Parts: sequence; C-alpha cells; structure tokens
Amino acid sequence: MKNLNCLLLTSIVLINSTFAQNQISQPEMADIFMQHGKFYVVVGVILIIFAVLIFYLIRLDLKIKKLEQNIS
Repeated sequence: MKNLNCLLLTSIVLINSTFAQNQISQPEMADIFMQHGKFYVVVGVILIIFAVLIFYLIRLDLKIKKLEQNIS
C-alpha cells in the first residue's frame, strides 16, 4: 500500500509539472542560445566535460587492472 501511495504521489507531481511546462510562453533555452550565438559554446563545453570524464574513467580502469594484476 505504501508503494501504491508513493507511485500515485509521484505520478501526480510529474503530471502537474508537465502541464506547468506547457503553459509557459517563454522561448526555449536552445532558442535563446541560438539567438545570441552561445549554443555552440554550450555544446562545446559539454563535449569537453564528457571527453575528460571518459578519459578519467578509462585511465582509472587501467590503473585498477594493473593493481589487480600485481595482487595476483
């Protein structure tokens, strides 16, 4: 019963937030960035962050493999 109440509450919150987003008459965030020429800057920064994160994870994986081999 608790799970049902939690599910019901979550669905009500999601439905209300969906309706609230449709009633806003402001321009989309991407439209604002495109008008001011900042869209590609934002995309570039996000790509740099993802590239650094992937590089860090690969490097960390290699270090863990090396440590596992030393233990064996």
